[in-house]
Amino acid sequence: MTSEPRIPRRWESLLEGVTAVPPTSDGNGRTVGCVDNRSEVRDFLASRRARVTPDQVGLPTFGGQRRVPGLRRNEVAALAGVSIEYYTRLERGNLAGVSDSVLDSLARALLLDDAERAHLFDLARTAATSDRKSRHGMAPALRPSVQRVLDAMTGAPAYVRNGRMDIVAGNHLCFALYADILGPSALPMNLARFLFLDPRAVEFFVDWDSVADDAAATLRGEAGRNPLDRGLIDLVGELSTRSETFRVRWARHNVRLHRTAVKRMRNPLVGEIELTGDAMELPGTGMTVIAYTAEPASKAQQQLAFLASWSAGNRSADEPKGTIELRGAERTD
Repeated sequence: MTSEPRIPRRWESLLEGVTAVPPTSDGNGRTVGCVDNRSEVRDFLASRRARVTPDQVGLPTFGGQRRVPGLRRNEVAALAGVSIEYYTRLERGNLAGVSDSVLDSLARALLLDDAERAHLFDLARTAATSDRKSRHGMAPALRPSVQRVLDAMTGAPAYVRNGRMDIVAGNHLCFALYADILGPSALPMNLARFLFLDPRAVEFFVDWDSVADDAAATLRGEAGRNPLDRGLIDLVGELSTRSETFRVRWARHNVRLHRTAVKRMRNPLVGEIELTGDAMELPGTGMTVIAYTAEPASKAQQQLAFLASWSAGNRSADEPKGTIELRGAERTD
């Protein structure tokens, strides 16, 4: 019988500072990793409280210098309609048994957005879950019909990723857009690992800082939903030990919902291209389709049309080379 994989010991001290994944027992004498729910709750609520000013919620300041950034605990308690003792218990990490109405009141008091509110509810659900069995990261197989949908999207680059940001499938135009970064032979490829550990990412994503912020926030939200996902635990551990830029972002406890975003990328064939990415969840799979489109009659639309024509030819989408002209703009590789 093989032993359960452990979180490498060299990760533990680093991860403690960013409230990540200390080892715990699964009840059978085996050590498994998980996100520390109490620490997650504590750090998340404290960071959101520090962000809100009295002026934002209509509270008087009475002049003078405040000892804490943002709101005091008693102010949050008053805004949420609970006692200071009860809110203190919550901020110390105990969300077990908290009602939805209290969570809603807390979300309003802290001015949480949709993603933050969902994260708060996820943390409360995890705190109330008695079944703490470790997930081994066995993702459901991608349905062949989903790949056919991707292949039918000849005018829009599209890929499928899971909650850990593993890209598990893509269409030909996606491979052309990502050039030598992504191709059929490279799947699955973890987008977060590429962003934080591959030097090509800074060149490929024009607004790398914003993309990196979003990636860390996406992983933080996934950790709230699936704190026992061993693949996610391993990924966060690796990124936290190898990337200072990831550690800084992870420690912010920001979360976001990936719905739509404008992305600017540099492609070796068409140069800089600006596209709008939209996320479409595949219910029951934990996977999301990300599809990129361009404004009609825009330069980006011409660039996509060229990439589509190029990817339909005989040349490998893994090694794009050549010269093209787009309304007088030339790019040579």
